[in-house]
Amino acid sequence: MSKYVSLDKRSKKQQKEYHSKQRRTWGDFNPVTRSVPSGKAYNRKKEKERISKEFRDGFGAGPFYLLYSLRP
Repeated sequence: MSKYVSLDKRSKKQQKEYHSKQRRTWGDFNPVTRSVPSGKAYNRKKEKERISKEFRDGFGAGPFYLLYSLRP
């Protein structure tokens, strides 16, 4: 039967081995703190997406164009 030796009296290598056995993984849980952006704050990326969408749609002329192009 082996004698118990306190952790502080063990060698560095044995201490490291003991501590590595004590560690666990986070599993599916992600420990990164996340914050929700404020809706009132100016978001340059969101504004650029809105402008590019307007240019793609022709400043909202898409539905009117389809309406008049389908008429005989």
